[in-house]
Amino acid sequence: MKTLSALLAETGWILADGATGTNLFNRGLETGYPPELWNVERPDDVTALHTAFIDAGSQIVLTNSFGGTHHRLRLHGAQDRVGELNFAAAQLARQAADQGQDRLGHDVLVAGSMGPTGELFAPMGALDYDDARAAFTAQAEALAEGGANLLWIETMSSQEEVRAAIDAAAATGLEVAACMTFDTAARSMMGVSPADFARQAVEFGASFVGANCGIGPAELLHSVREMLPAIEAPVIAKGNCGIPAYVDGSIHYHGTPELMADYACFARDAGIGIIGGCCGTTPDHVAAMAAALRATPSREFDSDAALAALGKPWKDMPAAGDAGPDGGAGRRGRGRRRSRD
Repeated sequence: MKTLSALLAETGWILADGATGTNLFNRGLETGYPPELWNVERPDDVTALHTAFIDAGSQIVLTNSFGGTHHRLRLHGAQDRVGELNFAAAQLARQAADQGQDRLGHDVLVAGSMGPTGELFAPMGALDYDDARAAFTAQAEALAEGGANLLWIETMSSQEEVRAAIDAAAATGLEVAACMTFDTAARSMMGVSPADFARQAVEFGASFVGANCGIGPAELLHSVREMLPAIEAPVIAKGNCGIPAYVDGSIHYHGTPELMADYACFARDAGIGIIGGCCGTTPDHVAAMAAALRATPSREFDSDAALAALGKPWKDMPAAGDAGPDGGAGRRGRGRRRSRD
């Protein structure tokens, strides 16, 4: 099995998958119920989602383990099942990936998803480095044992938690990807800028860095473009499928397959190596992204065309200083509260 670094060296870019949680909601997951329990309660649904993404064109699938630390599982009385649930998550993704490789004839990698603990570091909260690293170590070891090819730290907001997660993940010997979420005018909830995050994550030991979740593809692309000149490591773009809205009793995302296809091509043109979707992104969206990437030759990045297709990033923010690379509001405009997707 090739590593992600080896695959990127061959192809220049690779397509990851879309959302896990929002797609499991479509399969019957109830709001507030931990998706990780489905790894043992409804494994066929989890495997079917991985398979759908692989058939749509994803060569990286993330395990259903985003909330797999004991801190998050403790909210549901499952804090003693970290090893079981994360191992099962990796095994299900491994099964789908292996079957996909046999069926499609190309490598499919399993990335062990590691999300934030949900706790704040001191002095704002009670979490410290040792506690965080211990929690991430238990998760990372189970994901590695279950068959993950790499570990994928995502939706982070603080550098302290990123460091603890990278240290734990790197100890397994697997490659490590790290993503932060930027949704307050190109800052994380804790005020970290994309470039600062990228530099620090590489120093901590991440082989790949990027952004995921946030607001929508325009903002996501703005954030990852700020990382490109800051580091030499491959950059990840895994943006939400447009803007969430509450419609007829449930959350819907406005992004069409065509919008996500445009986003994927612009991300590749900008120099992003790993491209995928986050909240709201279905296998249909990924299929459109894959088709567009195959059909559209690489081009010089066109910021005007990206603006016309994806919209203005941070359009609801008051201008404050120089405009960002896509014409969005300056990075000092920070009046928006963190979204909850």
